[in-house]
Amino acid sequence: MTEDQSAYQEIGGDAGVRALVNRFYELMDTLPEASACRAIHPPDLSSSNQRLFEYLTGWLGGPQLFIQRHGPPMLRRRHLHVPIGQEEIDGWLVCFMRAWSETVKDRTLDEWILPQIDALARQMRNQADKSGSV
Repeated sequence: MTEDQSAYQEIGGDAGVRALVNRFYELMDTLPEASACRAIHPPDLSSSNQRLFEYLTGWLGGPQLFIQRHGPPMLRRRHLHVPIGQEEIDGWLVCFMRAWSETVKDRTLDEWILPQIDALARQMRNQADKSGSV
């Protein structure tokens, strides 16, 4: 990635983000290890798909679509209505990491993007594990 280009541009702009998000939700719908994560989503994933597309577009350095349409992300607050524990986080991460590896060709982005995605997913946790810690 060059100083003049964002990750959004490096992965192909709208088309690259759309491919990533579409593959992510295909995986969520089909991978057994994502079943807990899938269960906390609505039956029709089109709204979730669009919102993730809008969020990632801005987060990766493209137009701030999510903020323009929905206001500040406040992701944890927006997810408090659904139970998110380790199983949901793990399922979400499996889908994201696999979709990323299948749709993003520039491996130099992995070192910068993937740790941040991991941290973001773990920040959504709002359910205690068996030991009682959240």
